[in-house]
Amino acid sequence: MMISSKCPLPKFSRRTFVGGTLAVASAIGLPMFLPARVLGRGTPGPNDEIRIGFIGCGVRGRQLMDQVPAGGRVVAIADCNRQQMTETLQQKKVTWPTYPDYRQMFDREQLDAVVVATPDHGRTLPCLRAMQAGLDIYAEKPLTAYVREGRVLVDAARRLNRIFQVGTQGRTMEINRYCCEFVRDGHLGTVKKVLAVCYPGPRPYQALPEEQIPKGNDWDIWCGPTLLRPYSSKLQFGWMQVRDYSGGEMTNWGAHGVDQIQWALGKSLTGPTELRPLTPGPDGKVSVRYDAETPEVSFELPMTGPMAGGIFIGEDCKLEINRNKFSSNPPGFLRNAPPPGVQGKWEGEGWIARPHIQNWLDCIRSRELPNADVEIGHRSVTTCHLINITRELGRKLRWNPETEQFVDDPEANLFLDRPRRTGYELPV
Repeated sequence: MMISSKCPLPKFSRRTFVGGTLAVASAIGLPMFLPARVLGRGTPGPNDEIRIGFIGCGVRGRQLMDQVPAGGRVVAIADCNRQQMTETLQQKKVTWPTYPDYRQMFDREQLDAVVVATPDHGRTLPCLRAMQAGLDIYAEKPLTAYVREGRVLVDAARRLNRIFQVGTQGRTMEINRYCCEFVRDGHLGTVKKVLAVCYPGPRPYQALPEEQIPKGNDWDIWCGPTLLRPYSSKLQFGWMQVRDYSGGEMTNWGAHGVDQIQWALGKSLTGPTELRPLTPGPDGKVSVRYDAETPEVSFELPMTGPMAGGIFIGEDCKLEINRNKFSSNPPGFLRNAPPPGVQGKWEGEGWIARPHIQNWLDCIRSRELPNADVEIGHRSVTTCHLINITRELGRKLRWNPETEQFVDDPEANLFLDRPRRTGYELPV
């Protein structure tokens, strides 16, 4: 069954929340952290301003700061790189309080929610701790660096009754919703094949010349759960291509494209059942099958394909879905589709994420599930992780989307998680 924004989460009082938080923190092994704010500030009402903290002040974080619509207000920022925070304040011409450790921000600020825009490898733990502190979450994509991290986030969000939106904004775009529903409702006829960009994966870590850590840059916090390696500016700002820190473009842009494919195929809350390499190597082509009734999804296109979607080849029409646009062959096959940039929401200033953040703010007030709920974000990026694992192992893999384990394959299951440094562990 598809998640709908009309499916509400249960309402709860502060007393219920505090008791539940204590029980959950104990059950899942998190250190208990309960700021005084939680005891005196309940869920924002329809007209209440939602006070937002930002964790991560890099390029994407700064973009999102400008996208917060009326009804939400950024009140503080946190980043382990003090220079980035200073530059952010100068660029935005603001005087927000700054925190080198986001936990200090939780303790000292009257927050309702946080936006987590850290690098991939450092995203899970701030999200967990923010939920434990009673805050709702907007997390950038890709949601995780490893499969198990996503299930931990989903479970915590459900137990703590947190609103958790993932930054795959295609889920809020009217055109994308229309097109995915068009495919899912069978209007293309039987879908014979789905094609997607062959997003490149990450590379293994290679030692870089050690540099002096810049003043105000907490390299230990930046490394987070990964090994405490020598400082390198090339690593700090080029982490996305290195496996310990990210899944490469396969999880970066792939989190958008695969998400649209799963949405259109009706697989938002499940996953593939079989993956096999078509060509060798970390950037090789991979064939993905969701189940016996679902067509094969081949990741076979060059990087010039629809980066944020896919091509659906049906009996009656070929439909290409991309971000806020589509094309069909034969032309005009889709009638009554919303025009691009509906009401100007996805064009010009504010197109990056403002309506998606608005959906998040609306759900913080209503306690309904957002358009890109954490379960959806977890399932989409899990498929991306599975493709990277298939490339690395170079053989066919069978996946059970219910247990989230490879079938009869202990070696492959070792790739679902990674050792974490002391102080950055996840719950057992």
